[in-house]
Amino acid sequence: MTETRSALPPKFDLSHADMDRVIKRFYAAVRQHPELGPVFGAHVENWPEHEEKIGRFWRNAILHERNYDGFPQRVHLMAPEVKEHHFAIWLALFDETLNTELDAETAAKWSAIAHRIGRAFRMGIVQRDQPKDAPPKLF
Repeated sequence: MTETRSALPPKFDLSHADMDRVIKRFYAAVRQHPELGPVFGAHVENWPEHEEKIGRFWRNAILHERNYDGFPQRVHLMAPEVKEHHFAIWLALFDETLNTELDAETAAKWSAIAHRIGRAFRMGIVQRDQPKDAPPKLF
């Protein structure tokens, strides 16, 4: 696979192999998780395909590659099984994977991006689950 980079410098240096290893280990843990496993399992039919797509997402976010085409927040919003509290579980499991697979500095940098994205997704779910006539929740 050829690594494609943009003219922008990466947010931090990370190889495709490291990303792939983290993603593979993370989703193996997700499939075994008693709460997250069924939520993901309701939507993911082809795990290798899903992992490859998520790899493109992270390469875009971290390395500024432009190989990802998708709307992940909309996908999460359209999945009624996804609840606000799932994001804390997801992020804890992701952090555990990062800390197992990467050096502390790289893990912390990737984690910061994941937590920022997770907060945005969680806020969308909170708004989705609010009664239609309720005032918006401020965070």
